[in-house]
Amino acid sequence: MRKGEPRMSAAGYKLDEADRRILQVLQQDGRITNQDLAAACTMSASSCFERVRRLRERGVIAGYRALIDPKFVERELLIFIEVLLDRTTSDIFDQFAERIRRSPEVLECHMVAGRFDYLVKVRMRDMAAYRAFLAGALSVMPGVRETRTYAVMEEVKDTSVLAL
Repeated sequence: MRKGEPRMSAAGYKLDEADRRILQVLQQDGRITNQDLAAACTMSASSCFERVRRLRERGVIAGYRALIDPKFVERELLIFIEVLLDRTTSDIFDQFAERIRRSPEVLECHMVAGRFDYLVKVRMRDMAAYRAFLAGALSVMPGVRETRTYAVMEEVKDTSVLAL
């Protein structure tokens, strides 16, 4: 593949360099005006607007959201939890996933390959709130056999920006 040639994404949509420039800028500032976005990407405002519309329609741009500083909403304690299930059957996976999706404390949950089944990310007010969540919600979810907790002492890097 030559430099500047469009690359096929996993979804089958070819992103060219102009699309990538737009996405890079939008990842840094999702509230940028179309005029400023076009200027930053060295293209006309109408061309930029049309490309962003197309990127949204094709699902390349999945959405926009405000990133909230956790300390302002009393959620400074970041915790990762390894979850090991007692059985790895599709019904247990489905039941566990459904309960996790309904749990507002859970920011992320990933099924992983390795010594445990899921890696869960939560933000809590403090350790007492986490203990209550662990005992009253997570440990009683379908199929949970064992958990291991990792409280974060320092956040070295936290980003949602994808390298393009």
